[in-house]
Formats: sequence, structure tokens, C-alpha cells
Amino acid sequence: MNKYFTFLLLLSFLACKETSKETLSVQEIVDKSIANSGGELYKNHDTSFVFRDKKYSASKKDGKKVLSRIFNLDSVTVKDVKRGDGFQRFFNDSLVAVPDSMAIKYANSINSVHYFARLPYGLNDKAVNKELLGEETIKGKAYYKVKVTFDQEGGGDDFDDTYVYWFDKESFKPDYLAYDFHVDGGGQRFRKAYNERYVNGIRFVDYENYKPKKKDKGILEIGKAYENGELELLSKIELSHISVLSRD
Repeated sequence: MNKYFTFLLLLSFLACKETSKETLSVQEIVDKSIANSGGELYKNHDTSFVFRDKKYSASKKDGKKVLSRIFNLDSVTVKDVKRGDGFQRFFNDSLVAVPDSMAIKYANSINSVHYFARLPYGLNDKAVNKELLGEETIKGKAYYKVKVTFDQEGGGDDFDDTYVYWFDKESFKPDYLAYDFHVDGGGQRFRKAYNERYVNGIRFVDYENYKPKKKDKGILEIGKAYENGELELLSKIELSHISVLSRD
């Protein structure tokens, strides 16, 4: 009888454990993902890296996030700086005037590169709306599938884009992500993370960047399209010369 009772207790424990895994909220999944990717270190460390021959830096000054990009154009060193909602461009340290339309374009480009480089940290921003879609298996591994949309206020010019993230059920790290976009004729992208490394405690990855071979399906179906070989490799997103320094 004691053995039977012990067996029932064990089954009950395992059932509860399994249920607890299945009933994680989308916020808990994202929080675990951020914690396992750098957590609090994102808040008090400055980062920089090189992407496609341009140096990107993220820091904080006077309580405001400062994102920058530096590159050479012929004999000129160009420095773009996004501070809050403002944008400035410098040629060899001299401030130059930029039309509003181009300033918005440059600022969005800088923000986009930093956003992907710092994932999953940005998924707790105020303008982000997260929805757990359930689970999906990709390449034999089970993932939490999360849909992300953005509020118009604080969501940037591309607030109407839809993102999908696939979080590993064991590590909670986002191995895959996808998004649709509406500028320049619109389209879809699917990214596979690889070359994971931690620099002073913060996770960085590179991406294989895919697009649909034929007409786009719904963005929520793009994981299946990847599984079925319906995507083609468009490019690789590779970061180099990564630096992470404490502000303390």
C-alpha cells in the first residue's frame, strides 16, 4: 500500500510539473529569456559592435538611451546619433543639417540594428504587445511561439509590423524569429540564430536571414514554410568586434 501511495504521489508531482511548464504566461517566458540572455546587465553596460563595416554603439547619458553608428564615406567619417526622439549627423565631428525625412530613415535604421542585436531585451518595452500562440516544433525541437505587435505610440514608424518569436522550451532563448514589413513594397523575413556567444555576460548571436521563395503566406505560417523548404537564404547578419563595458 505504501509503495502504491508513493507511486501516486510521484505521478501527481510529475503531472504538476508538466502542467506548470504548459501554463507559463507569455510574460514569464520572455522574462526567463531575458534573464538567460543577460538580464540586469543590459541596464548597466554599454555595448558596441561592427555590422557591415559600420560601428554601432549603445550607451546611456543623462538617463537617456544613446544609439550611434560610425562609418567612413570616402574621406569623411560619418557619425549618426539617435538620442531619444532626436537625431544628429556629424561629418568629421561637424554637425550637418539633415532633412527630416532622411533623419527619420537614418534613425530607424540605427534603431533596427540595435534592436536585433539586443534581443530578447527589447521585448519588455512599453509599446510591445505579446501573445502566446502555443507551441510549434521546428527541426524536431519544441518551441513556445509568441506573436509581438506594437502600439502606435512609442512603437516607431513600423509599429504596424508583426513579429513572431520561437523560444526554446528548455533554455527559453529565441532560436528563430520572423517579421513582416510594409515599406519598399513589403515582405517577410525569417531568421535563424547561430554562433551564440556571451560577452561579459550578455548574449549575442548571428542570423541566417531568409525570405519566401514564392508569394508570402501569413506571417504566422512562416515557421511551417521554413520546415517545408519554402524559404531561401537571402543574407547573413553577422556581428564582429563586440565590446561590453560596465558603466560602474
